[in-house]
Amino acid sequence: MAARRTCLVVVAAALVAVCAAVSVAAQQPTRPQPLPSNYHIINPGKYKRDQQLACGDPNGNKPSCNAKCDKRCPNQCIVLCPGCKTFCMCDFYPGVSCGDPRFTGGDGNNFYFHGKRDQDFCILSDANLHINAHFIGKRNPSMRRDFTWIQALGIRFAHHRLYLGAQKTAKWSSDVDRLELALDDEAVSIPAEAGARWESAAVPGLSVTRTTAANGVRVQLAGVLDIMASVVPITEEESRVHNYGVTEDDSLAHLDLGFKFYDLTDDVHGVLGQTYRSDYVNQLSVSANMPIMGGAPKYVSSDIFATDCAVARFAGISMVTAKAY
Repeated sequence: MAARRTCLVVVAAALVAVCAAVSVAAQQPTRPQPLPSNYHIINPGKYKRDQQLACGDPNGNKPSCNAKCDKRCPNQCIVLCPGCKTFCMCDFYPGVSCGDPRFTGGDGNNFYFHGKRDQDFCILSDANLHINAHFIGKRNPSMRRDFTWIQALGIRFAHHRLYLGAQKTAKWSSDVDRLELALDDEAVSIPAEAGARWESAAVPGLSVTRTTAANGVRVQLAGVLDIMASVVPITEEESRVHNYGVTEDDSLAHLDLGFKFYDLTDDVHGVLGQTYRSDYVNQLSVSANMPIMGGAPKYVSSDIFATDCAVARFAGISMVTAKAY
């Protein structure tokens, strides 16, 4: 009888441990996954709107196929080979910001943050990492807000400042590079060919790789962040459908972004950053067609590199950036 009671106690304890583990796991936000090794990016040029990518299977398990970008993302898309699975970058994984900025939070939920044109907003702020976004926009007279897009990022880590931006352009061509990069106010120059790579001599673990010959890069800071960035315009069709009012003198070139972060603390904040906290509770109406995160004033920064937003956590501490991931 005593042995039976002992067994029951052990089983009960085990069940409690399993339930506790499940409960903890349920509270953890969904973490973004890195791009798989078999990804390719199609970035159709001005005269190549029907550009396709031939996908083969080196193991011979799947037939060869041709992939092309969906009409929802005609300027750029991600293709997984073999199988020709095609994704718009904005639909690929959490930690994304696209369009009038639609974010996918660390918890996996989509939301919009409109902000205001010609202002800077704190996207993420942690003890050793701070990211601001500069917004551009257009005012629709029939609405009480601006249409806004992210034009540039100002990234602070340790005592360094990394700028990533889209240059203003009137007539858009996918073949003309409109990306601008600078580290500590020094321009970063990378050959205009897919796969070209720049590595910083001043910052161990910092590199920029072109994902396409023009307008697409992957910024990696080992153990800290991994950003996919693409410069894209507002197309005539988008402007017509959404009444953006794009004019001939400005294509409203902006950034579509994919973020992956490493070693964030549980005190992280910012428009996107807060969604990575273990205690984050999504209070937005996720069933709405357009869940909107408000509270813009607390995210406003005085400059693209300023750390003076109300929710700032950045301490500017030094850190090791040579971790393998």
